Amino acid sequence: MHKTKINLDEIKIVGIKVRTNNKTELKTADGASGKIFPCVQKYFYEQISQKIPNRKKPGTTFCVYTEYESDHTGDYTYYIGEEVNSFDNVPDDLETLLILPQSYVKFTTDPGPMPAVLRNAWETVWSMSDKDFGAPRRYYADFEVYDERAQDPSNLVLDLYIGIKN
Repeated sequence: MHKTKINLDEIKIVGIKVRTNNKTELKTADGASGKIFPCVQKYFYEQISQKIPNRKKPGTTFCVYTEYESDHTGDYTYYIGEEVNSFDNVPDDLETLLILPQSYVKFTTDPGPMPAVLRNAWETVWSMSDKDFGAPRRYYADFEVYDERAQDPSNLVLDLYIGIKN
């Protein structure tokens, strides 16, 4: 994985969410026994992105991990959706999330099959120390970005943003 430090302005996300933890998500190798996989299936099967108003980059999906109970071992909220320019006219059945400006370490994966690329990226992150990140993790909002490089699930590339303290 390629690593760079970056500061981002606020990000507005509209989509759906679920509350979970890594113990639940990692019960099986494919994550099918967790809560995230059904949430992702619902998002794509019901074409929820098409219901999102004010889409900033249609087709670019954000998967956000936020509202951490503690660290990567505790409960967190998982959002899947798209970045928007505003929260105007959001349907009642969708959720909004405002990510405040923060510093990140951005990881770009090497091409590979899903879900192995994602699992390998997170396993690398979980094994890293504060020194590896250049600062302690913030556990405020971390996210994956799936853009045109993720169109082929057998050979995708994704960006993983891990929030760090300034």
